[in-house]
Amino acid sequence: MIRQQQLILAAVVTALVTQPAWAEESPILRRDEMAQPAMTLEEWQDAIAQAVVQITAVQLNPTDAGIEVILEANGQLVTPVTRVIDNALIADIPNAVLTLPNGEFQAIDPTAGVASVSVTNLPGENVQVTITGVDAPPTAQAIAVAQGLLLSIAPQAASEDETIEIVVTGEQDGYLIPETATGTRTNTPTRDIPFSIQIVPQQVLREQQVQRLSEALRNVAGVQSEQSPRSAFDAPRIRGFGGFDSFNIVTNGLQDGNAGAQVGVGNIERVEVLKGPAAALFSQGGPGGTVNIVTKQPLSTPFYNAEASVGSFDTYSGLIDLSGPLDQANNVLYRFNAYGYRTDTFVDLFEIERYGFAPTISLRLDDDTDLTLEAEYNYFEQPNDRGLPARGTVLPNPNGELPISRFLGEPSIDYVSPRTTRLGYSLEHRLNENWQIRNNFRVSLLRQPQNSVFPDTLLEDNRTLTRGLIVAEQQDTNTYVLNADITGNFNTGAISHQLLVGFDLYTLNSASRYVQRSLSPIDIFNPVYSPSTVGDVIAEFSPSSTNTDQYGIYIQDQITLLDNLKLLLGGRFDWVEQRTKEEGELTGSQSDDAFSPRVGIVYQPIQPISLYASYSRSFQQVTDSGLDNRLFEPERGTQYEVGTKVELSDRIAATIAYFNITRANVLTEDPTNPNFSIQTGEQQSQGIELDVTGEILPGWNIIAGYAYTNAEITEDNTYDVGNQINNVPNHAFNIWTTYEIQSGSLQGLGFGLGLFYVGEREGDLDNSFSLPSYFRTDAALFYNRGQFRVALNVRNLFDIRYFETAEGDLRVFPGEPLTLLGSVSWQF
Repeated sequence: MIRQQQLILAAVVTALVTQPAWAEESPILRRDEMAQPAMTLEEWQDAIAQAVVQITAVQLNPTDAGIEVILEANGQLVTPVTRVIDNALIADIPNAVLTLPNGEFQAIDPTAGVASVSVTNLPGENVQVTITGVDAPPTAQAIAVAQGLLLSIAPQAASEDETIEIVVTGEQDGYLIPETATGTRTNTPTRDIPFSIQIVPQQVLREQQVQRLSEALRNVAGVQSEQSPRSAFDAPRIRGFGGFDSFNIVTNGLQDGNAGAQVGVGNIERVEVLKGPAAALFSQGGPGGTVNIVTKQPLSTPFYNAEASVGSFDTYSGLIDLSGPLDQANNVLYRFNAYGYRTDTFVDLFEIERYGFAPTISLRLDDDTDLTLEAEYNYFEQPNDRGLPARGTVLPNPNGELPISRFLGEPSIDYVSPRTTRLGYSLEHRLNENWQIRNNFRVSLLRQPQNSVFPDTLLEDNRTLTRGLIVAEQQDTNTYVLNADITGNFNTGAISHQLLVGFDLYTLNSASRYVQRSLSPIDIFNPVYSPSTVGDVIAEFSPSSTNTDQYGIYIQDQITLLDNLKLLLGGRFDWVEQRTKEEGELTGSQSDDAFSPRVGIVYQPIQPISLYASYSRSFQQVTDSGLDNRLFEPERGTQYEVGTKVELSDRIAATIAYFNITRANVLTEDPTNPNFSIQTGEQQSQGIELDVTGEILPGWNIIAGYAYTNAEITEDNTYDVGNQINNVPNHAFNIWTTYEIQSGSLQGLGFGLGLFYVGEREGDLDNSFSLPSYFRTDAALFYNRGQFRVALNVRNLFDIRYFETAEGDLRVFPGEPLTLLGSVSWQF
């Protein structure tokens, strides 16, 4: 299941690299010097089968220092990754299975200072070795041998002056995540994927005290928020495109029409961003890219974490995260996390409350079958943030400057309360060493009652703002997605393949009922709030519903032509049908189909460098029709991308990419009848991005990015050609770096620094005003010692006045001023 093909290639490359004669002659291996692959299908199948090594016996031998644990196998085992939990030293060995008669190995009190040694199978063809010390975790030295692995174990005595450091069990600690399933739906090294992918890992989320998705995405080059930082929803722009016009947020690789209503931060393991069109993987969506939220999964060893924080503007939050096995054989694992958050914010009369919880159960049904059951519930309560007028914030106003704390809604009336429930399962079955099938299902239910006050017009006196009120008596959205695919490894002569074939069904049902009421104007420089400002009903909209059914089939082949030359071919065909009703009567129906291809190639002249090029397309259904009653065609996005991925070491990597995206079939005003639209609009975005992630030196981590983006209108009947797309700066860069002292009396003390620059960008498609550039500085001070962590985060250290984004000249959203957030956590 896990990268058998890549492991064989890695073994070949490793064997060649260690030959001194080759290393002295040239860093590039000639074709005639390469190890010749098996030339028959049977030989290659045998080679792939050996990639998953069978551990056939376990022996314990006493030594002067302690004991040796010898794992006898039918091949060489990968050097394990070790970690410490309490008094246990744990070694995880990938791509291995334990084939003992009793299924597992366990020895009690094998030597002085060691309480037990156990060797067990884990899901996904992994083996775990656990050595538990009596007073402290032992130390181990791993030595790879031809037919197995030798662990030299030395017991340790507890010291009063030393505290054993705890590492989050089973989670990917560190900044660099070397492989992902987001780019291909299969676990693939990021350097072998011909697309730009940036990952914000758990450690960064923890260090920055991230409280929502948009805060995490600040670490990704080429991503800007389309929404207020205090909105109840997330709508990122990626490479100039996105916002609410696309399904560009998925959860665990599955479409979720309610993902923009936020996944609870307590259940996010990491955030992965695949840049560029991704319809070949995830069906319809915007051309800029896709955000994949990876949720927390059960761990095979006990893990308990509690965290609390307090900060400026009466901000309080708490989090618990519990996980581990429910039985001795590790056949049933669980995870439960819950969080709560409230803040008064720096905006007057604007309070936010959020809480949620997420239980997950993982079941090993047999040696080849795993089932995971997941649930999540999130509740938010807050006013709608409609921002401030441009005049008085980014444009001059003869009446003066508006304070960023000004609220122009009605605090006793204005609110939005999204309540999201998610339920689902994931089933995986391994047919053999080379083939597996997967099945996923999720239902997402959103209830979103709200009273929405919105700005209408700023009068000529530049201080009187007319407003309206929409009362959403019903606003529900339910989505259902069923996905199934099969993945297999096989060979055609000397060429190896990893084939993915699958289908999914997606249904979205929404129902709404609105009433519009009159609302008194407000003086933006001297606001007076009163519930009596609400007037009569001026418009009542008929109850309406929308049903969208989407069916898709997809195929992908990751082809290894040579050890250093890889080709990706993929495509997807979708059928989408949408029906709308008013008061139960069908008022509209539209059906569309689309084929979305993707092609990419990766060439690695030397192992640490990957040169790649790719082509991909996206589509998104456009409903309604023009003056001639002809249905609109789907929007199409087309991207060409070339780039280089460099592994600067085994702990730090960088990607530099050039992209060119064209968005076609954009609706624009019909020149013969402005009340209708035609599909002649076109927008283009091109630019260069640089991402760097990893560990520079022991204890010194960095995640950084730079983006140059030129996103403009190239064809339109409403806006001028050449206008810049709103909220997209030409230049932006981000750096977050931390350093933790590794030894001495100050061991565990750390410092963090964040620099975020966003250039000038337009506030609307008319380009009638722009948001000024800003440079924000964040900082952190933290201390880790064993199970304990305490931290102080400072956002906007120099208290600059800046504006995050805009939705037109009446909706400009300021960023937060100087903000302090202190936290303490305990793992046990």
